Amino acid sequence: MKKSTFPLEIDLGMRYYASDAEGIGGRLRSVPEDFRVDEIPLEGKGGTAGPFLICRLTKTNWELQHAVKEIAKRLGISHRRIGWAGTKDRNAITRQWISLYNVTAEQVAGIYLKDITLEVLGQSNEALCLGGLLGNRFEIVIRDADTTDLAARVAATSSTIAEGVPNYFGLQRFGAIRPVTHRVGEWILRGDYEQAVMTYISMEFPGEPDHIKAIRSAFRETKDPGAILHDLPVHMNYERAMLHYLYTNPDDYAGALKELPPKLLSMFVSAYQSFLFNCSLSRRFDDGHTLADPLPGDRLIFANGRADTTTHANLPAAALHIKRGRCAIALFMPGKDLPGTVSPVDPVTEALLADARITPDDFSRAAAFVHTKFDGAYRPIALKTGIDFAIDGTSLSLKFTLPPGHYATTVCREYMKTDPEKMV
Repeated sequence: MKKSTFPLEIDLGMRYYASDAEGIGGRLRSVPEDFRVDEIPLEGKGGTAGPFLICRLTKTNWELQHAVKEIAKRLGISHRRIGWAGTKDRNAITRQWISLYNVTAEQVAGIYLKDITLEVLGQSNEALCLGGLLGNRFEIVIRDADTTDLAARVAATSSTIAEGVPNYFGLQRFGAIRPVTHRVGEWILRGDYEQAVMTYISMEFPGEPDHIKAIRSAFRETKDPGAILHDLPVHMNYERAMLHYLYTNPDDYAGALKELPPKLLSMFVSAYQSFLFNCSLSRRFDDGHTLADPLPGDRLIFANGRADTTTHANLPAAALHIKRGRCAIALFMPGKDLPGTVSPVDPVTEALLADARITPDDFSRAAAFVHTKFDGAYRPIALKTGIDFAIDGTSLSLKFTLPPGHYATTVCREYMKTDPEKMV
Protein backbone atom coordinates (compact mmCIF):
# COMPACT_ATOMS: atom_id res chain seq x y z
CA MET A 1 0.00 0.00 0.00
CA LYS A 2 1.06 3.60 -0.59
CA LYS A 3 0.61 6.45 1.88
CA SER A 4 -1.05 9.72 0.94
CA THR A 5 1.06 12.84 1.48
CA PHE A 6 -1.80 15.34 1.23
CA PRO A 7 -2.77 17.06 4.53
CA LEU A 8 -6.48 17.25 3.68
CA GLU A 9 -6.74 13.52 2.99
CA ILE A 10 -4.73 12.74 6.10
CA ASP A 11 -7.02 14.99 8.17
CA LEU A 12 -10.08 13.12 6.85
CA GLY A 13 -8.60 9.70 7.62
CA MET A 14 -7.93 8.82 3.95
CA ARG A 15 -4.28 7.98 4.49
CA TYR A 16 -3.62 5.10 2.09
CA TYR A 17 -3.88 3.98 -1.52
CA ALA A 18 -4.13 0.30 -2.41
CA SER A 19 -2.08 0.68 -5.59
CA ASP A 20 1.68 1.20 -5.43
CA ALA A 21 1.72 2.59 -8.99
CA GLU A 22 2.72 6.24 -9.37
CA GLY A 23 -0.25 8.56 -9.79
CA ILE A 24 -1.18 9.95 -13.18
CA GLY A 25 -2.08 13.36 -11.73
CA GLY A 26 -4.55 15.35 -13.80
CA ARG A 27 -7.82 17.05 -12.91
CA LEU A 28 -11.40 15.95 -12.45
CA ARG A 29 -14.43 18.04 -13.44
CA SER A 30 -12.72 20.51 -15.76
CA VAL A 31 -16.29 20.89 -17.03
CA PRO A 32 -19.46 19.30 -15.61
CA GLU A 33 -19.67 17.04 -18.67
CA ASP A 34 -16.50 15.28 -17.43
CA PHE A 35 -18.41 13.77 -14.49
CA ARG A 36 -21.70 12.03 -15.31
CA VAL A 37 -23.76 10.07 -12.81
CA ASP A 38 -26.80 7.94 -13.61
CA GLU A 39 -28.78 6.56 -10.68
CA ILE A 40 -29.88 2.92 -10.89
CA PRO A 41 -33.29 2.91 -9.15
CA LEU A 42 -34.91 0.13 -7.22
CA GLU A 43 -37.57 -1.81 -9.07
CA GLY A 44 -41.20 -1.17 -8.23
CA LYS A 45 -41.12 2.63 -8.14
CA GLY A 46 -42.98 4.76 -10.62
CA GLY A 47 -46.35 2.97 -10.80
CA THR A 48 -49.74 4.45 -11.64
CA ALA A 49 -51.19 5.26 -8.21
CA GLY A 50 -50.24 6.90 -4.95
CA PRO A 51 -49.75 10.41 -3.50
CA PHE A 52 -46.06 10.59 -4.45
CA LEU A 53 -45.16 11.74 -7.94
CA ILE A 54 -41.94 10.06 -9.10
CA CYS A 55 -39.75 12.16 -11.39
CA ARG A 56 -36.33 11.89 -12.97
CA LEU A 57 -34.27 14.93 -12.03
CA THR A 58 -31.42 15.85 -14.39
CA LYS A 59 -29.21 18.68 -13.19
CA THR A 60 -25.96 20.29 -14.24
CA ASN A 61 -23.71 22.03 -11.72
CA TRP A 62 -26.35 22.08 -8.97
CA GLU A 63 -25.91 20.99 -5.35
CA LEU A 64 -28.85 18.70 -4.55
CA GLN A 65 -30.13 20.52 -1.46
CA HIS A 66 -30.16 23.84 -3.33
CA ALA A 67 -31.88 22.25 -6.32
CA VAL A 68 -34.57 20.78 -4.08
CA LYS A 69 -35.18 24.12 -2.38
CA GLU A 70 -35.56 25.88 -5.74
CA ILE A 71 -37.93 23.21 -7.04
CA ALA A 72 -39.99 23.48 -3.86
CA LYS A 73 -40.07 27.27 -4.21
CA ARG A 74 -41.35 27.02 -7.79
CA LEU A 75 -44.04 24.55 -6.69
CA GLY A 76 -45.00 26.62 -3.63
CA ILE A 77 -44.46 23.67 -1.26
CA SER A 78 -42.18 22.81 1.65
CA HIS A 79 -38.89 21.19 0.65
CA ARG A 80 -39.78 18.51 3.21
CA ARG A 81 -42.28 17.14 0.67
CA ILE A 82 -39.45 16.19 -1.69
CA GLY A 83 -37.59 12.91 -1.21
CA TRP A 84 -34.62 11.30 -2.92
CA ALA A 85 -32.63 8.10 -2.72
CA GLY A 86 -29.10 9.47 -3.10
CA THR A 87 -27.21 12.75 -2.93
CA LYS A 88 -25.24 13.51 -6.05
CA ASP A 89 -22.19 15.59 -6.91
CA ARG A 90 -22.54 19.31 -7.60
CA ASN A 91 -19.94 19.87 -10.33
CA ALA A 92 -21.38 17.18 -12.59
CA ILE A 93 -24.26 16.14 -14.81
CA THR A 94 -26.45 13.87 -12.69
CA ARG A 95 -29.68 11.95 -13.28
CA GLN A 96 -31.66 10.62 -10.32
CA TRP A 97 -35.18 9.91 -9.11
CA ILE A 98 -37.04 12.16 -6.68
CA SER A 99 -40.51 11.93 -5.12
CA LEU A 100 -42.91 14.86 -4.74
CA TYR A 101 -45.75 14.57 -2.25
CA ASN A 102 -49.19 15.68 -3.43
CA VAL A 103 -47.88 17.38 -6.59
CA THR A 104 -49.38 16.96 -10.06
CA ALA A 105 -47.65 16.35 -13.38
CA GLU A 106 -49.10 19.64 -14.61
CA GLN A 107 -47.40 21.53 -11.77
CA VAL A 108 -44.07 19.89 -12.62
CA ALA A 109 -44.47 20.82 -16.28
CA GLY A 110 -44.61 24.48 -15.21
CA ILE A 111 -41.17 24.45 -13.57
CA TYR A 112 -38.43 26.31 -15.43
CA LEU A 113 -34.97 26.31 -13.85
CA LYS A 114 -31.64 26.77 -15.62
CA ASP A 115 -29.77 23.46 -16.02
CA ILE A 116 -32.56 21.45 -14.38
CA THR A 117 -35.12 19.22 -16.05
CA LEU A 118 -37.85 17.11 -14.45
CA GLU A 119 -39.45 14.15 -16.22
CA VAL A 120 -42.55 12.55 -14.69
CA LEU A 121 -42.17 8.76 -14.48
CA GLY A 122 -45.19 7.67 -12.45
CA GLN A 123 -46.66 7.61 -8.96
CA SER A 124 -46.02 5.68 -5.78
CA ASN A 125 -47.51 5.01 -2.36
CA GLU A 126 -44.09 5.61 -0.77
CA ALA A 127 -41.63 8.47 -0.73
CA LEU A 128 -38.07 7.89 -1.88
CA CYS A 129 -35.70 7.54 1.07
CA LEU A 130 -31.94 7.93 1.32
CA GLY A 131 -30.21 4.71 0.31
CA GLY A 132 -33.20 3.38 -1.64
CA LEU A 133 -31.37 2.69 -4.89
CA LEU A 134 -29.42 -0.13 -6.50
CA GLY A 135 -26.36 1.97 -7.27
CA ASN A 136 -24.89 4.52 -9.67
CA ARG A 137 -23.27 4.40 -13.11
CA PHE A 138 -20.38 6.77 -13.73
CA GLU A 139 -18.75 8.16 -16.85
CA ILE A 140 -15.73 10.22 -15.86
CA VAL A 141 -12.92 11.99 -17.69
CA ILE A 142 -9.58 12.79 -16.02
CA ARG A 143 -7.80 15.48 -18.04
CA ASP A 144 -4.16 16.62 -18.20
CA ALA A 145 -2.77 13.30 -17.00
CA ASP A 146 0.96 12.59 -16.94
CA THR A 147 1.55 10.56 -20.11
CA THR A 148 4.69 8.77 -18.89
CA ASP A 149 3.89 5.03 -19.16
CA LEU A 150 0.25 6.10 -18.87
CA ALA A 151 -1.31 2.97 -20.37
CA ALA A 152 0.74 0.65 -18.14
CA ARG A 153 -0.04 2.62 -14.98
CA VAL A 154 -3.75 2.82 -15.78
CA ALA A 155 -3.91 -0.92 -16.47
CA ALA A 156 -2.10 -1.74 -13.23
CA THR A 157 -4.36 0.50 -11.16
CA SER A 158 -7.49 -0.88 -12.87
CA SER A 159 -6.43 -4.39 -11.85
CA THR A 160 -5.92 -3.22 -8.26
CA ILE A 161 -9.39 -1.63 -8.18
CA ALA A 162 -10.93 -4.88 -9.44
CA GLU A 163 -9.29 -6.66 -6.49
CA GLY A 164 -10.20 -3.98 -3.95
CA VAL A 165 -9.20 -0.53 -2.70
CA PRO A 166 -9.95 1.17 0.65
CA ASN A 167 -13.66 1.97 0.69
CA TYR A 168 -13.15 5.47 2.08
CA PHE A 169 -15.89 8.06 2.23
CA GLY A 170 -14.80 10.61 -0.35
CA LEU A 171 -14.01 14.29 0.11
CA GLN A 172 -17.49 15.43 -0.95
CA ARG A 173 -18.95 13.54 2.02
CA PHE A 174 -17.34 16.14 4.25
CA GLY A 175 -17.78 19.16 1.96
CA ALA A 176 -15.94 19.67 -1.31
CA ILE A 177 -14.75 23.26 -0.75
CA ARG A 178 -15.22 23.35 3.02
CA PRO A 179 -14.76 19.85 4.52
CA VAL A 180 -16.51 20.86 7.70
CA THR A 181 -19.60 18.66 8.02
CA HIS A 182 -17.99 16.06 10.30
CA ARG A 183 -16.69 18.81 12.59
CA VAL A 184 -20.20 20.23 12.93
CA GLY A 185 -21.48 16.71 13.58
CA GLU A 186 -18.99 16.18 16.38
CA TRP A 187 -20.19 19.35 18.15
CA ILE A 188 -23.81 18.24 17.76
CA LEU A 189 -22.89 14.91 19.32
CA ARG A 190 -21.27 16.77 22.20
CA GLY A 191 -24.44 18.82 22.63
CA ASP A 192 -22.52 22.07 22.05
CA TYR A 193 -24.82 23.72 19.53
CA GLU A 194 -23.06 27.08 19.74
CA GLN A 195 -19.80 25.54 18.55
CA ALA A 196 -21.68 23.63 15.84
CA VAL A 197 -23.11 26.89 14.46
CA MET A 198 -19.82 28.76 14.84
CA THR A 199 -17.95 25.98 13.04
CA TYR A 200 -20.39 25.93 10.13
CA ILE A 201 -20.53 29.71 9.68
CA SER A 202 -17.10 30.95 10.72
CA MET A 203 -14.57 28.20 9.90
CA GLU A 204 -12.45 29.34 6.95
CA PHE A 205 -10.84 27.18 4.27
CA PRO A 206 -8.11 28.04 1.73
CA GLY A 207 -10.27 27.40 -1.34
CA GLU A 208 -12.76 30.15 -0.47
CA PRO A 209 -12.63 33.71 -1.85
CA ASP A 210 -10.88 36.21 0.42
CA HIS A 211 -14.00 38.30 1.04
CA ILE A 212 -15.90 35.21 2.24
CA LYS A 213 -13.05 34.29 4.57
CA ALA A 214 -13.14 37.85 5.92
CA ILE A 215 -16.88 37.58 6.63
CA ARG A 216 -16.42 34.28 8.44
CA SER A 217 -13.55 35.71 10.47
CA ALA A 218 -15.64 38.75 11.45
CA PHE A 219 -18.45 36.57 12.77
CA ARG A 220 -16.00 34.39 14.70
CA GLU A 221 -14.63 37.51 16.41
CA THR A 222 -17.89 39.39 17.06
CA LYS A 223 -20.65 36.73 17.11
CA ASP A 224 -22.88 39.56 15.87
CA PRO A 225 -25.21 38.19 13.15
CA GLY A 226 -26.61 41.60 12.23
CA ALA A 227 -23.17 43.04 11.54
CA ILE A 228 -22.36 40.60 8.74
CA LEU A 229 -25.75 39.68 7.27
CA HIS A 230 -25.71 42.52 4.74
CA ASP A 231 -22.25 41.43 3.53
CA LEU A 232 -23.13 37.76 3.13
CA PRO A 233 -23.85 36.72 -0.49
CA VAL A 234 -27.42 35.67 -1.23
CA HIS A 235 -26.35 32.21 -2.44
CA MET A 236 -25.04 31.35 1.05
CA ASN A 237 -28.62 30.68 2.09
CA TYR A 238 -27.87 28.19 4.89
CA GLU A 239 -25.56 30.61 6.69
CA ARG A 240 -28.07 33.41 6.11
CA ALA A 241 -30.94 31.33 7.53
CA MET A 242 -29.04 30.65 10.75
CA LEU A 243 -27.87 34.24 11.09
CA HIS A 244 -31.39 35.63 10.54
CA TYR A 245 -32.63 33.31 13.27
CA LEU A 246 -29.88 34.36 15.67
CA TYR A 247 -30.58 38.03 14.92
CA THR A 248 -34.16 37.65 16.18
CA ASN A 249 -33.40 34.89 18.73
CA PRO A 250 -30.03 35.76 20.28
CA ASP A 251 -27.99 32.84 21.64
CA ASP A 252 -30.54 30.19 20.58
CA TYR A 253 -28.00 28.14 18.69
CA ALA A 254 -30.08 24.95 18.80
CA GLY A 255 -32.90 26.81 17.08
CA ALA A 256 -30.48 28.24 14.52
CA LEU A 257 -29.33 24.73 13.56
CA LYS A 258 -32.93 23.66 13.08
CA GLU A 259 -33.32 26.34 10.43
CA LEU A 260 -31.36 23.98 8.18
CA PRO A 261 -33.14 21.28 6.14
CA PRO A 262 -33.55 18.14 8.28
CA LYS A 263 -31.62 15.96 5.84
CA LEU A 264 -28.68 18.36 5.87
CA LEU A 265 -28.78 18.46 9.67
CA SER A 266 -28.67 14.67 9.84
CA MET A 267 -25.76 14.60 7.39
CA PHE A 268 -23.55 16.38 9.92
CA VAL A 269 -23.77 13.51 12.39
CA SER A 270 -23.53 10.83 9.72
CA ALA A 271 -20.43 12.63 8.37
CA TYR A 272 -18.81 12.17 11.76
CA GLN A 273 -19.67 8.46 11.56
CA SER A 274 -18.01 8.45 8.13
CA PHE A 275 -14.93 10.18 9.54
CA LEU A 276 -14.65 7.50 12.23
CA PHE A 277 -14.86 4.79 9.56
CA ASN A 278 -12.07 6.37 7.48
CA CYS A 279 -9.84 6.72 10.54
CA SER A 280 -10.50 3.17 11.74
CA LEU A 281 -9.76 1.73 8.32
CA SER A 282 -6.47 3.63 8.06
CA ARG A 283 -5.47 2.52 11.58
CA ARG A 284 -5.93 -1.04 10.34
CA PHE A 285 -3.38 -0.40 7.60
CA ASP A 286 -1.07 1.31 10.11
CA ASP A 287 -0.92 -2.04 11.91
CA GLY A 288 0.16 -3.80 8.72
CA HIS A 289 -3.14 -5.46 7.84
CA THR A 290 -4.69 -5.59 4.37
CA LEU A 291 -8.21 -5.46 2.91
CA ALA A 292 -8.25 -9.25 2.61
CA ASP A 293 -6.63 -9.98 5.98
CA PRO A 294 -9.34 -10.93 8.52
CA LEU A 295 -8.80 -10.42 12.23
CA PRO A 296 -10.51 -12.18 15.13
CA GLY A 297 -13.79 -10.41 15.79
CA ASP A 298 -14.18 -9.07 12.24
CA ARG A 299 -17.65 -9.06 10.75
CA LEU A 300 -17.99 -10.86 7.43
CA ILE A 301 -20.80 -9.91 5.05
CA PHE A 302 -21.62 -12.57 2.43
CA ALA A 303 -23.04 -11.92 -1.03
CA ASN A 304 -26.37 -13.51 -0.05
CA GLY A 305 -26.73 -11.18 2.94
CA ARG A 306 -25.59 -13.69 5.55
CA ALA A 307 -23.22 -12.39 8.21
CA ASP A 308 -20.65 -14.12 10.38
CA THR A 309 -17.93 -13.19 12.86
CA THR A 310 -14.35 -14.39 12.61
CA THR A 311 -12.61 -16.27 15.39
CA HIS A 312 -9.08 -17.59 15.82
CA ALA A 313 -10.37 -20.98 14.73
CA ASN A 314 -12.04 -19.93 11.47
CA LEU A 315 -9.52 -17.32 10.26
CA PRO A 316 -8.05 -19.56 7.49
CA ALA A 317 -11.53 -20.37 6.16
CA ALA A 318 -12.55 -16.70 6.35
CA ALA A 319 -9.45 -15.64 4.41
CA LEU A 320 -10.26 -18.20 1.70
CA HIS A 321 -13.87 -16.97 1.41
CA ILE A 322 -12.62 -13.37 1.07
CA LYS A 323 -10.05 -14.34 -1.57
CA ARG A 324 -12.74 -16.08 -3.63
CA GLY A 325 -15.08 -13.08 -3.39
CA ARG A 326 -17.74 -14.85 -1.34
CA CYS A 327 -17.72 -12.30 1.46
CA ALA A 328 -16.15 -9.02 2.58
CA ILE A 329 -14.81 -7.67 5.85
CA ALA A 330 -17.00 -4.90 7.25
CA LEU A 331 -16.40 -2.31 9.96
CA PHE A 332 -19.20 -0.95 12.12
CA MET A 333 -19.87 2.77 12.03
CA PRO A 334 -21.03 3.39 15.61
CA GLY A 335 -24.27 4.93 16.75
CA LYS A 336 -26.59 4.55 19.71
CA ASP A 337 -26.70 1.07 21.16
CA LEU A 338 -29.96 -0.82 20.91
CA PRO A 339 -31.35 -2.00 24.27
CA GLY A 340 -30.08 -5.38 25.36
CA THR A 341 -27.37 -5.64 22.70
CA VAL A 342 -23.61 -5.68 22.93
CA SER A 343 -21.87 -2.95 20.94
CA PRO A 344 -20.21 -4.39 17.83
CA VAL A 345 -17.72 -1.50 17.68
CA ASP A 346 -14.19 -2.71 16.96
CA PRO A 347 -11.39 -1.82 19.42
CA VAL A 348 -9.86 0.82 17.11
CA THR A 349 -13.14 2.70 16.66
CA GLU A 350 -13.86 2.30 20.36
CA ALA A 351 -10.52 3.96 21.14
CA LEU A 352 -11.28 6.82 18.73
CA LEU A 353 -14.63 7.41 20.44
CA ALA A 354 -12.99 7.30 23.85
CA ASP A 355 -10.40 9.88 22.78
CA ALA A 356 -13.21 12.13 21.51
CA ARG A 357 -15.33 11.39 24.62
CA ILE A 358 -18.29 10.44 22.46
CA THR A 359 -20.68 7.83 23.90
CA PRO A 360 -23.76 5.94 22.66
CA ASP A 361 -25.85 8.34 24.78
CA ASP A 362 -24.48 11.21 22.68
CA PHE A 363 -25.75 9.48 19.53
CA SER A 364 -29.13 8.99 21.23
CA ARG A 365 -29.35 12.68 22.13
CA ALA A 366 -28.32 13.68 18.60
CA ALA A 367 -30.94 11.32 17.15
CA ALA A 368 -33.63 13.04 19.23
CA PHE A 369 -32.36 16.49 18.23
CA VAL A 370 -32.10 15.75 14.51
CA HIS A 371 -35.08 13.35 14.35
CA THR A 372 -32.97 10.76 12.55
CA LYS A 373 -31.92 7.31 13.70
CA PHE A 374 -28.20 6.88 14.25
CA ASP A 375 -28.11 3.19 15.08
CA GLY A 376 -24.91 2.64 13.16
CA ALA A 377 -24.27 0.35 10.21
CA TYR A 378 -21.75 -2.06 8.76
CA ARG A 379 -19.72 -0.94 5.75
CA PRO A 380 -17.38 -3.13 3.65
CA ILE A 381 -13.76 -2.06 3.99
CA ALA A 382 -12.99 -2.81 0.33
CA LEU A 383 -14.41 -1.19 -2.80
CA LYS A 384 -14.25 -3.38 -5.91
CA THR A 385 -15.44 -2.70 -9.42
CA GLY A 386 -14.53 -3.45 -13.01
CA ILE A 387 -13.34 -0.45 -15.02
CA ASP A 388 -13.76 0.22 -18.72
CA PHE A 389 -11.10 2.76 -19.64
CA ALA A 390 -9.85 4.57 -22.72
CA ILE A 391 -6.88 6.89 -23.17
CA ASP A 392 -6.91 9.81 -25.62
CA GLY A 393 -3.74 11.86 -25.43
CA THR A 394 -3.61 13.30 -21.91
CA SER A 395 -7.22 12.32 -21.08
CA LEU A 396 -8.39 9.14 -19.35
CA SER A 397 -12.06 8.12 -19.67
CA LEU A 398 -13.54 5.74 -17.09
CA LYS A 399 -16.84 3.86 -16.96
CA PHE A 400 -17.90 1.86 -13.91
CA THR A 401 -20.77 1.09 -11.54
CA LEU A 402 -20.81 1.35 -7.76
CA PRO A 403 -23.26 0.29 -5.03
CA PRO A 404 -25.06 2.96 -2.95
CA GLY A 405 -22.86 4.94 -0.61
CA HIS A 406 -19.64 4.18 -2.49
CA TYR A 407 -17.64 7.08 -3.91
CA ALA A 408 -16.43 7.51 -7.47
CA THR A 409 -13.74 9.86 -6.22
CA THR A 410 -12.37 6.97 -4.14
CA VAL A 411 -11.85 5.15 -7.45
CA CYS A 412 -10.38 8.21 -9.18
CA ARG A 413 -7.92 8.99 -6.38
CA GLU A 414 -6.30 5.58 -6.91
CA TYR A 415 -5.43 6.62 -10.45
CA MET A 416 -4.58 10.25 -9.77
CA LYS A 417 -2.80 10.30 -6.39
CA THR A 418 -2.92 14.08 -6.49
CA ASP A 419 -4.05 17.01 -4.38
CA PRO A 420 -7.72 16.31 -3.50
CA GLU A 421 -8.61 19.89 -4.42
CA LYS A 422 -8.05 18.87 -8.06
CA MET A 423 -10.88 16.33 -7.70
CA VAL A 424 -13.75 18.59 -6.61
